[in-house]
Amino acid sequence: MLLNTVPLTRDLVFVGGGHAHALVLRSWGMDPLPGARLTVINPGPTAPYTGMLPGHVAGHYGRDDLEIDLVRLCRHAGARFIQDKAIGIDRSRREVILEGRGPVAYDVASIDVGITAQMDLPGFDAHGIGAKPLDVYAARWRAFLEQVERNEASPEVAVIGGGVAGCELAMAMAFRLRKIGAPPKVTVIEAGPRISGVGSKARQTMLAAMAALGIEVRTDARVTEVRADQVLLAGQEPVRAALCVGAAGAFPHGWISRTDLPLEDGFIVVGPDLGVKGDDALFAVGDCAVMPHAPRPKAGVFAVRAAPILQHNLRAALTGGARKNWRPQKDYLKLISLGEQSAMAEKFGLTLTGSFMWRWKYRIDRAFMDRLSDLPIMAGPKPPDTAALGVRDILAAKPLCGGCGAKVGSGVLSAALEGSAPMAGEVITGAGDDAAVLRQPGGGFQVISTDHLRALVEDPVQMTRIAAVHALGDVWAMGARPQVALASIVLPQMSAELQARTLAEIMQTTREVLEAAGAQLVGGHTTMGAELTIGFTVTGRREEMPLTVAGAQAGDVLILTRPIGSGVILAADMEGRADGRDVAAALEIMGKTQDREAAILGKVAHAMTDVTGFGLAGHVRPICAASDLDAILWRDAIPVYAGARALSDAGISSSLMPSNRADASMQGGEDLLLYDPQTAGGLLAAVPASDRDTVIAALEAEGCQGHVIGQLSKGTGQLTLG
Repeated sequence: MLLNTVPLTRDLVFVGGGHAHALVLRSWGMDPLPGARLTVINPGPTAPYTGMLPGHVAGHYGRDDLEIDLVRLCRHAGARFIQDKAIGIDRSRREVILEGRGPVAYDVASIDVGITAQMDLPGFDAHGIGAKPLDVYAARWRAFLEQVERNEASPEVAVIGGGVAGCELAMAMAFRLRKIGAPPKVTVIEAGPRISGVGSKARQTMLAAMAALGIEVRTDARVTEVRADQVLLAGQEPVRAALCVGAAGAFPHGWISRTDLPLEDGFIVVGPDLGVKGDDALFAVGDCAVMPHAPRPKAGVFAVRAAPILQHNLRAALTGGARKNWRPQKDYLKLISLGEQSAMAEKFGLTLTGSFMWRWKYRIDRAFMDRLSDLPIMAGPKPPDTAALGVRDILAAKPLCGGCGAKVGSGVLSAALEGSAPMAGEVITGAGDDAAVLRQPGGGFQVISTDHLRALVEDPVQMTRIAAVHALGDVWAMGARPQVALASIVLPQMSAELQARTLAEIMQTTREVLEAAGAQLVGGHTTMGAELTIGFTVTGRREEMPLTVAGAQAGDVLILTRPIGSGVILAADMEGRADGRDVAAALEIMGKTQDREAAILGKVAHAMTDVTGFGLAGHVRPICAASDLDAILWRDAIPVYAGARALSDAGISSSLMPSNRADASMQGGEDLLLYDPQTAGGLLAAVPASDRDTVIAALEAEGCQGHVIGQLSKGTGQLTLG
């Protein structure tokens, strides 16, 4: 039978989440190129929008208004997102070298990483902050504001650079400091004889606006050193500053200068088609690139205008089509914020100033951000005109989730396993617990379990890490030491070259996770199918009888090592409704091993399990049922992933949640997150109440988390929410 997919044959890689790449991602989601696998590499899950930075600094915009959600854009575009920093490119091997993981191969790649304002001045690295990258500066500014509000820092700021960017930020910072009641002392330091980047009329307008905000402008001032509390100038009095911001020019990222890319003053040389000079497989756009035939200032407007040409030429490079040339405009509209909700516009020497210009700028900025946040919902496949009874009901229901959200409900599974009692002999326990327990002829016990996950993210590396941690959870939950693993991999249909690349990433990640847990990969099986699916069969050893769900005692407290709510976040991510920062934070936790937690809990727990597909309530219930106990769960003590509560309250849930809810009802109230299926969820241990403080302290000492979420008592298996 033929697979109902187009095989993947080419890797397209975006290095950086700049404005041009963000716009291409939006368009790609509406018209993807069949056969191309798109990857986006960026240090963070969001990227700041240049145009709204001064407004954010001044307090007119919140952080969410400023940031482009790259995770949501990648989900919309069907792209895999890699949160990491590029540190090099090997053009002979066509690989992007990353700081925190193995290289990423490409057939075609595009670079849009912007610039930095980090300055080569004595003391600047230790005591200064560049105005770019914008996200780094914005985070430092927010931290500085908090320090000023707590009287831990004086409201003294020095801005090195009297161009448009430096003056605009100086006005924004002065306005915000005034707004929080801290009389500011902001100084702009310019090496030239006057502030630059605008005409004489616009210059006078900016100087007047800065004077009204109490900003001092030092011209013909050469910085010799930046210290913790002041900036030293040659032949002038020092400038006192608790915060020093560098905005004197645009500097290329250092890692680019260490490549063999064609460069001009450290910037990547591109031709009229935005292709890197002499390399048909590489493109560069935005401030990190330079066009010698058409020099232009470093301004975000050019990256925005270049996006349609970049998209066309990327598709041409992937399909063998003809490329188009881009002709940047010679002049562009400068819209400069003046601190308050007032702005100045300059073009062709004409200048306009006032609140109406701010409203115009606001509409332009909001329209740009709306394009990248109000993503169109793409229609799914139409149901067949004629189908068997029940088909339309299933197709009309919530789409099947990835990870543990795709599991069969516990009620259906229990019925299927009924009568599967363990045989006499070496098998101690079989189906019904986290893993089967086998008696070893030489003494001790072995546990064995298997698990696999439908892809919940597009990145095979992150997916492998989560799947391996998820499978190992069954071994850790029984207090056993991981031993060996067999991998079971289903790849989407793809070319032999992409198979090799993908399997190399999966196997490398598998070995890393297993070796960190003290286990080794001993084999497995691969095949191609409709979607990426990764699973592992794992074994572990324990000298004494492994922990099971049985054995808990009245009075034991329940300790949970991880938040709940991953199923809601992943379901919202599928719908394009999750905050990318929340998705990235949850995935990072899900990919961490729990060997330290298991070692601590395994020494004292009476019973233990890991919280996975059946949700927290569905995993507490077997502990209670096995020992005739009731459990009270303290709602406010249960940790929840950031963003999950709001999403759940908004009606978002995993496709498995209704089944979990039906199989494990609560008394005394309800919280839908208790039925949320977890992937690579936390360990849940029943621990003597007398040991709770010691256990929590031991977990904290190892850098782990432990939350006392409830207590057990004599009863009949009832769960109560308190």
